[in-house]
Amino acid sequence: MSDSYAGPEEGEAVDPEPQVPDEPSYDPAAPAPLGVERTPTGNADVDSRLARLGDADHLATDGHIEVYEDVHRGLRDALTALDSRPGPPAPAGAPTPSYNRS
Repeated sequence: MSDSYAGPEEGEAVDPEPQVPDEPSYDPAAPAPLGVERTPTGNADVDSRLARLGDADHLATDGHIEVYEDVHRGLRDALTALDSRPGPPAPAGAPTPSYNRS
C-alpha cells in the first residue's frame, strides 16, 4: 500500500460533495411598487407628471425608461413655460438695468 492516500481516517466525518445544478435557476421577482410617497407641489401640471412615475411601478425594468423620459419631457416643458410667462410688472421707480456703458 502507498502512504499517499488522502481519504478520511476511520471515524472521521466525510463531507458530501456539493451539488452543482446543471443550469442556474433564476426566477426574477415580479414588478412591485416601491411605495415612494409623492408630495403634491400645488402645480397641477407638475403633479400630474409626478403621478405618472407611478406607472413605472408595474412595469419590468426595461419599461421604466419610456415613463422616465415622458416625465422628464413634461417637467422640462413645465419649466420652459415658466420662463415664457410674463412676470408681474416691475414696481414703479425701480431702477432699470443699463447695458450701455460709456
